[in-house]
Amino acid sequence: MEKGYVQIYTGNGKGKTTAALGLITRAVGHNFKIFLCQFLKGRDYGELHTLQKFETVTYERYGRGVFIKSKEFVTDEDKKLMREGYESLKNALLSGKYDIVIADEILGTLRYDLISVDEIKFLIKNKPETTELILTGRNAPDELIEMADLVTEMKEVKHYFQKGIMARKGIEK
Repeated sequence: MEKGYVQIYTGNGKGKTTAALGLITRAVGHNFKIFLCQFLKGRDYGELHTLQKFETVTYERYGRGVFIKSKEFVTDEDKKLMREGYESLKNALLSGKYDIVIADEILGTLRYDLISVDEIKFLIKNKPETTELILTGRNAPDELIEMADLVTEMKEVKHYFQKGIMARKGIEK
């Protein structure tokens, strides 16, 4: 890749991770090397079974597999996992080994003070020139939006979760 940009997928709607995974599918078709780091996720999602089949994709997950409702539910294990994830993500990005680096749900870690805005700014400022960096998660702060080259906001208009329909295999998980 000649020039890599910074993309943010944010908003309260469904589709941020799905958009990043779609980008992976397209990039694999061009034999790009991709590093995907998922924060706050530990459950079994269908995409993991697909990603295992892609030789040029490396992925890591940092999460306990539970939904964190608020800061008081954050555990020492969560803090440890997010630290490990951030360091691994930073090392992968700075290595220059990957064409695309995706930090899935990294913006969600801000809500719980698990990773700081300054740490994410460091990633943006120090990414290799030829690496594309994708950041996903709700509530992207204005200062990160300003630094990004592309920002897409997924807006929830209507969702069946509001009717009590839980995540479905192959659709949301």
